[in-house]
Amino acid sequence: MLELKTPREVAAMDVTGTFIAELLDDLEHRAEPGVNLLELEDRARQLIAQRGATSCYWDYAPSFGRGPFRNVICLSVNDAVLHGLPHDYVLQDGDLLSMDIAVSIDGWVADCARSVIVGNPRPEDARLIEATEKALTAGIAAALPGSRLGDVSAAIGAVAAEYGYPVNTEFGGHGLGRTMHEDPHVSNTGRAGRGLTLRPGLTLALEPWFAAGTDKIVYDPDGWTIRSADGSRTSHSEHTIAITDGAPLVLTRREQVAATAL
Repeated sequence: MLELKTPREVAAMDVTGTFIAELLDDLEHRAEPGVNLLELEDRARQLIAQRGATSCYWDYAPSFGRGPFRNVICLSVNDAVLHGLPHDYVLQDGDLLSMDIAVSIDGWVADCARSVIVGNPRPEDARLIEATEKALTAGIAAALPGSRLGDVSAAIGAVAAEYGYPVNTEFGGHGLGRTMHEDPHVSNTGRAGRGLTLRPGLTLALEPWFAAGTDKIVYDPDGWTIRSADGSRTSHSEHTIAITDGAPLVLTRREQVAATAL
């Protein structure tokens, strides 16, 4: 069931989104060789507590996880791409780190992911990150009122095809608002002109993620961390957006959104 948000509700989600963008900026600057993933987890907890926000991940227990998630951020390294469980790992020069976080402020959720290279980049990793970021931009550009959800998925998938990366369809984007996951599911590939008609007030988390060599995934023994089945590097980019009467609003950028924007 879809829940369309009012302009004031979208503006409230933007407050959360702006905080998340600032938190990821902070962690990105700290993600250097020699830094432990648990230090980034601790910093995220500190910033969430200081803001009076609530983690959407803490105690999250979906059917695919092993027990409740007891961290506030997903940190996935190299061939890990989704739901990376923060653990005692020291970042190395050249690591590809994906950070994914969702929090709630005053009852309104935003969700965002960012992939970065620690230290000196490998060209192939920079290209992979570029692909997910470009796919995210294309998906956002396609999220216009009156368009179909398939237009968004097709735009994301077209960028993957352009770069030669396969697309996994088991996990993708989603609606969100009062909770982290709402209808609809947003696949990272699809057919244009199909699916739900986009209407102002619909809020979505778009999150293209690609592995360089496969669309197959495997799980770590921790029951959470998802990796590429062939061990190839991975990248994940995500923004929370709101459909408007015109261009979509990106709520997980640092610019504030006016309550009259819709």
